[in-house]
Amino acid sequence: MPETTAAFTEHDHAACQSKALAYVIAQCEAKGLRLTEARRRVLEILLESHTALGAYEVLQRLNTEGYSAQPPIAYRALDFLVEHGFVHKVERISAFVACHFPGQCNAPAFLICRSCRSVAETRDARPAEPLSKDAAAMRFAIEDTNVEAEGLCQSCQSEEGA
Repeated sequence: MPETTAAFTEHDHAACQSKALAYVIAQCEAKGLRLTEARRRVLEILLESHTALGAYEVLQRLNTEGYSAQPPIAYRALDFLVEHGFVHKVERISAFVACHFPGQCNAPAFLICRSCRSVAETRDARPAEPLSKDAAAMRFAIEDTNVEAEGLCQSCQSEEGA
């Protein structure tokens, strides 16, 4: 069974946040990347919960904290964070989540709660064997896959059933 994040379970979220932030800071220092104040704040916003946020939601948060209200500040920070694998874009809902397996995931899959927008990440979503076989038969080399499943987390299932 693939390892997933604790997005849908009780966990020490403060430890979850601090571990991810410490990793990003260390990687930026080791690779000579500039983790500007705005980039760090965008990451911190995304680390506050396992909920996916759209770029404009991030921008609104930045704006309330005194950052420029211009969209480029959020988009540039998100682009940087995605480019270096610190954040993922969840295409299905056009939103962003912090990587919860930084440095350990190459092709994650996402389980998206359609109600609360919480997103759990798996470490690796390599193509299923039937897809790989079909691709090989067509002499197609799969380089990247995007696996996103939408449904209801346990909490939202309980709320809808109540």
